[in-house]
Amino acid sequence: MIAIPALLAVGLLVAIFVGYNIGGSSTGVAFGPAVGSRIVGKAAAAGIFTAFALVGGWTIGRNVIETMSEGIVPQSQFTLAVSIVVLFFAGGGLLVSNVFGVPASTSMTAVGAIAGLGIATNTLDEQVMFAILAAWIIAPAVAFSVGLVIGRYVYPHLDARISFTRFQGGLVRLDRSGSGHLPTPTLNENAAPRDVLGALIVVIIACYNAFSAGASNAANAIAPLVGNGSITASQGIVLAIAAIGVGSFTIARRTLDTIGEGITDLPILAAMIVSLVGATIITVLSGLGIPASLAVSMTSCIIGLGWGRSSRVVTLAEATSVALEKGGAEATDVVLKKEDRPEFSADAILAESGKSNSDSNPARGPTVGELATGEDEDQTEQQDTEREPIEVPGIGEEEPEEVLEETPVLFDRVATGRVVFLWLLTPTISTIGSYTIFVLFF
Repeated sequence: MIAIPALLAVGLLVAIFVGYNIGGSSTGVAFGPAVGSRIVGKAAAAGIFTAFALVGGWTIGRNVIETMSEGIVPQSQFTLAVSIVVLFFAGGGLLVSNVFGVPASTSMTAVGAIAGLGIATNTLDEQVMFAILAAWIIAPAVAFSVGLVIGRYVYPHLDARISFTRFQGGLVRLDRSGSGHLPTPTLNENAAPRDVLGALIVVIIACYNAFSAGASNAANAIAPLVGNGSITASQGIVLAIAAIGVGSFTIARRTLDTIGEGITDLPILAAMIVSLVGATIITVLSGLGIPASLAVSMTSCIIGLGWGRSSRVVTLAEATSVALEKGGAEATDVVLKKEDRPEFSADAILAESGKSNSDSNPARGPTVGELATGEDEDQTEQQDTEREPIEVPGIGEEEPEEVLEETPVLFDRVATGRVVFLWLLTPTISTIGSYTIFVLFF
């Protein structure tokens, strides 16, 4: 039996703790829609998530590990004791997330701790750090912009033609009526071809999210230990993904019950778009070796979708002409009556899906949260599969009240402000705390 030094054992345990919590939080976000739609079960979701996270970490995730283990500060700075401190800060970010119920970015917190080390020792690579900070600003801006364009020009047409069905007995059932000893998987008899296609899209995007999560998050758990040479990058990836997998099979079951804190009120279609955009941004950044937050990108895309959807009540020509004459702040007031003017927010995504308190505006399809809690039981499989495409009004032809009529609030502005504040606060505290500790004790 190989003896592990006590300090290294502590470092490995902290790394496992970080990976365990990453698996618990990320699995629900990636596979929430698939589990809520009963396309896959929780155990299958955990297994698939772990497999694709391993692929992501083993491939482009190495670029992020390299940046965090030797790019921000020289590799020589990562003694074993220093590495443990950095990992504790990454774990602290997860603790803040749990205490305040906000998905704090582990990547941003870990980078902040490493930056504090670099400032304290005067070894920070300012060029690399500037590139990371620039990406943290550009990524959510891109996510918001893409969401806005999709919400304004694409989402209503997709929503009118695509539906996602919740199958009470699951999409695939086990037929035990045969003479053989093993049950035979059979497709749900209520499943139309487009239901199968929709289910396939949901699962593919979930796998893509898992790949992205592994690529960006493996480094958060093991980069400092790789930096000091305690473990190799390959060993670290296996350790991190194993810990993430344990989290997926255990505490992630709770997050799968609630189908992710940030997407419970989103229609399935919107959740898929948000997941696809967020995962793509993080995959690209991971390929460049830049650690970034998937949660930040996804939230920015959600806001952009809502803004884009609600902006359809006016044409660009109307908004531009009035803006030139009256100024941007007064443009919407002139084009629309003040009392009819919609608030540009993510609430409009619920309106697009027909989520309303009004009996005259019935829901078109279930939201992710309803699929999780079973609140959409009254909507039968057959009704979903027979849904006819809806004609989409042109831009500027919709009445504001049709867009936001009695919609429940998807984004509480106070809560959103708290989320953004904590996203900025946690890496700031990590950087200042790390700097203080390394100046005083190292």
